[in-house]
Amino acid sequence: MTSVPARVASPSSYDGILDVLADASSRGHKVKVMGAGHSFSDIAATDGVQLTLDDISGVISVDLDRCRATIKGGTRLRDVGPLLARYGLALENMGDIDHQSLAGAISTGTHGTGLAFTGFGGQVRSLTLALASGELVTCSTEDHPDLFRAAQVGLGAIGVILEVTLQCVPLFCLQAQEALEPLDSVLESFVERSRSTDHLEFYWFPYTSSVLTKSNTRLPMDTTLTPIPRWSKLLNDEVLGNGALSAICRLGAAAPRLIPAMNNFATRAVSPRTYTDLSRNVFVSPRRVRFNEMEYAMPLEAFPKVFREVCRAVESFPGRISFPLEVRTAAADDVWLSTAYQRPSVYIAVHRYSCEPYEEYFRALENIFVSHGGRPHWGKLHTRTSTDFQQLYPQFGAFRKQRAAVDPEGLFVNPYLSRVLGVDERHSV
Repeated sequence: MTSVPARVASPSSYDGILDVLADASSRGHKVKVMGAGHSFSDIAATDGVQLTLDDISGVISVDLDRCRATIKGGTRLRDVGPLLARYGLALENMGDIDHQSLAGAISTGTHGTGLAFTGFGGQVRSLTLALASGELVTCSTEDHPDLFRAAQVGLGAIGVILEVTLQCVPLFCLQAQEALEPLDSVLESFVERSRSTDHLEFYWFPYTSSVLTKSNTRLPMDTTLTPIPRWSKLLNDEVLGNGALSAICRLGAAAPRLIPAMNNFATRAVSPRTYTDLSRNVFVSPRRVRFNEMEYAMPLEAFPKVFREVCRAVESFPGRISFPLEVRTAAADDVWLSTAYQRPSVYIAVHRYSCEPYEEYFRALENIFVSHGGRPHWGKLHTRTSTDFQQLYPQFGAFRKQRAAVDPEGLFVNPYLSRVLGVDERHSV
């Protein structure tokens, strides 16, 4: 997928953003905000104006009494943690990648893992948006509540996110325990363990009978830190992690028959470890190998059956799969287009090495996810359309109504939004 915008704009002020919107509207051009370019889908693709928020960055204000921080939308997640730490605060939860912009993470429904914690959208308490009309509006559950619910996971369809007020928490530590465990026992215990563990996730390498689990326990800031030594981080995360995975992917692409043996070797090479560090240093892991990704959220109780079906489908797939599958959870929330709307959810992410075709493999697993009421991650690859989402999201109609109200001419519409929202690019109805 490629996107060739007619113009790239990087304003450094709110007035500059409004000027870009007004100019594009007068010329009949579309506008799409580009965060960090992390999404696998074409959610930010445009042949009009590509608007970047890289210069709209930093902390605006902090309310220590309520543990809230107002941050500019272009701020990268990797910078949010250190910025909040100056005030003794931290993000409540994070995913394992922090390259995204804050606005992009919110707009696509980014999440971490843990049944007591929502995705980023559920942590938002207010938003300041630049609308297609040129108006700046601050919304929350008290002010413009429908606009707020739509923009919490807005797909870039509602407006440009300039400011975000996040519900934060006091700085905390995490103790991480990483271990290799039997696949069958993890499948049987995963749902219950997710309820009793602060943050639980696992990775399964296809054609193996083991999984790598990571259990994170939240601890107060006065906990003695025992971070991963630099040499160990280099050896395990870079050499044995990214380096070995890269080698497996490259060799597997050339000689697929070797993948099962290499995946089994990779799991046997994993060493259990326990370490304690600041939360942001434990949540986030280095990801160096390029891949394509699809991720679906299913009702939590469906997990064992779904994953066993997925295992059978992967193992019977004609092509050999070198990349591991990742499993996480999230709490239910009330965000209209959140993948965890009104249901505790389990997320299954599937990947394919970037040099290998992914369409047939993803389609085979997508059929399983769809049959169990799965909702696809908005920033990752999927084939669903607005017809599907009308059934999957009770507030889908309310979202479409709000989008039409604030962008009747379709300034922010692109082919992706046309497909998933059922919006006509020409007339925005």
